Amino acid sequence: MTSAHIPYAQNVIRRDIKFVGTFHIDMPPPTPHTAPAPPAPPSTTSSTTMKQTTWPYKSGSPQFTALPFINKPHKKFTNDPKIHQHNFNAKSSSSSSSSFSSSLKCNEPDFSSLPYDVLARIAASFSLPNLQSASLVCRAWRDALRPLREAMLFLKWGKRFKHGRGGVKPNLSKALDSFLKGAARGSTMAMVDAGLIYWEMGKKEEGIEWYRKAAELGNPAGQCNLGISYLQADPPNAKVAIAWLYQASVAGHVRAQYQFALCLHQGRGLDQNLQEAARWYLRAAEGGYVRAMYNTSLCYSFGEGLVQSHRLARKWMKKAADRGHSKAQFEHGLGLFSEGEMMKAVVYLELAMRAGETAAAHVKNVIVQQLSVTSRDRAIHLADNWRALPSIR
Repeated sequence: MTSAHIPYAQNVIRRDIKFVGTFHIDMPPPTPHTAPAPPAPPSTTSSTTMKQTTWPYKSGSPQFTALPFINKPHKKFTNDPKIHQHNFNAKSSSSSSSSFSSSLKCNEPDFSSLPYDVLARIAASFSLPNLQSASLVCRAWRDALRPLREAMLFLKWGKRFKHGRGGVKPNLSKALDSFLKGAARGSTMAMVDAGLIYWEMGKKEEGIEWYRKAAELGNPAGQCNLGISYLQADPPNAKVAIAWLYQASVAGHVRAQYQFALCLHQGRGLDQNLQEAARWYLRAAEGGYVRAMYNTSLCYSFGEGLVQSHRLARKWMKKAADRGHSKAQFEHGLGLFSEGEMMKAVVYLELAMRAGETAAAHVKNVIVQQLSVTSRDRAIHLADNWRALPSIR
């Protein structure tokens, strides 16, 4: 190498040294991770927040695997204090990552620490599949929920004795005994069924007491029955009834929604509000409650609380009629008659007449006289083979 090339080579060496040193100086020290807060309840967590959750990288592995030389600087420059500072930061990052993983283990929820009485209160309204799933969480939960799993067996036998199913004869006394055993083990569903039997036996005070126990444990059916009991009491207590019916309605109980709508419609226990009444009628109708379907049709037909719509009125009237509502069958039959659908009108009027709507008989006889023998026989055959669609009553 000539003397002319020496300055050039020295400049290249200085430039390389400067580049390496600058690279390490510009790299920010790894930010230590802090342990996350305990997980929040899922009911208030948005989907956006959930997408932002990240998982920690494995302890001891480099954050940037494409740059392995960061943790292994060149031996020629190990005396550089800045490089030593970077290595110290890398070790700190490794130790902080390790402590982060340890903190995650420490923050894992300990389900077994939940008190038995609290767990039993939470699970009091669980169905059998939910109880079986909850029992798999840990051994403590399995042991704590054993009485409720036993209650489900008593509930099952109680329904068999009450309705005469499963190869047993109806026996109200045995049914009540089974429901009481299930209720004693904490099942709110058994409490409600025990209250129903007491109510049917005329022992309304005992029935209301079991409704109250189930309602206070958060069972919507118990809340609904308790609210209706207060409406039917002598004297009625409409304000207390409204409070329980509203709780059950918000929980999605369709019968409670219908009863709450009736109170709003009639101004019973609170100010009359046709718009709110129609809204709750519609919610109950969409949930499958037949009486609410009929009332929703009337709201659309007369424009009470809802924008008047004969198309929607007819839609909900037919839904109620197809599910066995006798007045809806009569009304729908009249509508078909006015539209010239004679044979279909006879079918619905025949169904309404068989269900006790005496006014349907006269209209049906008038229409039948206009039909041929074949059409008349066909309509009666359809009525004989008609089956109501599934619904909630």
